Order: sequence, then structure tokens, then C-alpha cells
Amino acid sequence: MVATPIGNLRDFSARAREVLAQVDVIAAEDTRVTGQLLKHFGIGTPMVSLREHNERAMAEKLIARLAAGEAVAQVSDAGTPAISDPGAQLVAAVHAAGYPVVPIPGASALTTALSAAGFTCPHTLFYGFLPPKRKQRQDALAPLVALPYVTVFYEAPHRILDTLADLATAFGGARIAVMARELTKTFETIRRAPLAELAAFAETDANQQRGEFVLLIDAAPTDSPAQEAGEHDAILAPLVAELPVKQAVALAQTITGAPRNVLYARALALKQGADDE
Repeated sequence: MVATPIGNLRDFSARAREVLAQVDVIAAEDTRVTGQLLKHFGIGTPMVSLREHNERAMAEKLIARLAAGEAVAQVSDAGTPAISDPGAQLVAAVHAAGYPVVPIPGASALTTALSAAGFTCPHTLFYGFLPPKRKQRQDALAPLVALPYVTVFYEAPHRILDTLADLATAFGGARIAVMARELTKTFETIRRAPLAELAAFAETDANQQRGEFVLLIDAAPTDSPAQEAGEHDAILAPLVAELPVKQAVALAQTITGAPRNVLYARALALKQGADDE
């Protein structure tokens, strides 16, 4: 599993170049993209395409090549494979077949952004890409608001404005966040500010709506109402047991005056707990 640069070609390690030059075949997410990288470094190893839609079938073919004594490398278009990219199914299949999996570390947008964020919370939740539709995205965000972790998302340019707006609504416009854009590339942007300011910053500058994004949200403060959501369980639990979650939350908010997003996250947790019993 070979990590490739996420932008700056000088981040391509000598070990990674050596491995790609020596293996018998490279499984690439997009052979055209990887082909340009190989050409730049004078690597002529043949490639096969391993994408999300064919990963399971291609894994069987690559395991057959391993059985024949060949060495196989897997790369994604950029960064470390199997992190919001193809590769995990292949790795699982290779493990199951009894062959070793060797990681060749290197660039990763996740760790690159996290290192520059300046968040002191020692715990991180990497979510990856949020759902593309607003309703599903809002539902996915609600349970994350109260968590005592730095939460990290990837996002595409055509959804960045909608996602920033939904993040500000869910976590509150005052929650500190970092928008890391086009990491290691010429127009890299790393901006740390309250979510409301980040949303306005991106909306007023079209250049900040281009490229690939990593969004990092600071952990909920330990003295925030989000950490005390359980204090409303006496009211919320019986409502969730009898009513749809939205209706239960609306009634609980009227009674307690607690923030809707806090109650909603807790209601989902209570409902999940009841469903698991």
C-alpha cells in the first residue's frame, strides 16, 4: 500500500518510488493519473485499474498474481490508499488469503491538515465524506455535535458552501474550525476561525470554493451544554419512546429550553439504545 503525493511531488518518498519501480504490477485508482506520476519519475511498471466499482473482483485477480509469486503495489490518485479511497477491500482480501500487507507511508490529507490545525484535544474522529444530500447530511451531523473529539471531514468543491453552512448550523457558528484547501499545492489555504466566519470567507471568495477540502471541527468544550445532554433524559427518554425523534425533540426543547442540536443528538442516542435492547 503505497502513499503518493497529494500535490507537491517532492513529498514522494524514495522508498515509495523504489517499491513502485520494483513490483510486478501497480493497482491504480486511475491509471491516467498514476501514469503521469510514474512518467515524471521514470517508472515503467505496468498498471491495472482498481476502482471502487471493481475492487472486489480485481482483488481476486491480484491475489492470484500473489499466489504466482508476483509483488503487487496499490495506489490511489493521491495520498494514502484506503482512506476515503479504494483499497480497504483489497487489503482485507489479501489478509484473508494469508499474504502480507506492507504499508509504505507518506502523504495523507488527514494527518497533514490535523498537524496544522492547532487543536489540543488528543482525540480525533475521522468521518470522511458527508452525505451529498442536505437532509441526510444534517442527520449525520446531529450525533457528532456533542462528541469530545476533533471531527474531520473531507469535502468536494461543489458542496463546500452547503456543507460549511450545515456545519455552522449543527455545531454553532462560534465553534472553532479549520478549513484546509489544496494542501501542499500552489494555492494552499489553511484558515482557522469560527465556523460562521469560515462559511462567510468561502462564500465571498470564489477562489476558496475550488480544490479539495479538509474540514476540522474542534471538540465540544467540556463545560458546554453538549456535555450535559444526559441531564434531560428524564424528560427526553419517555418522549422518544412514544414519539418520532423530531417531535420528541421539539417538545423537550419547549420544556427544557436546551439547545435543539444537543437534544437531537441525545435523542438519537436514546433511540439507538432502545433499538439495541
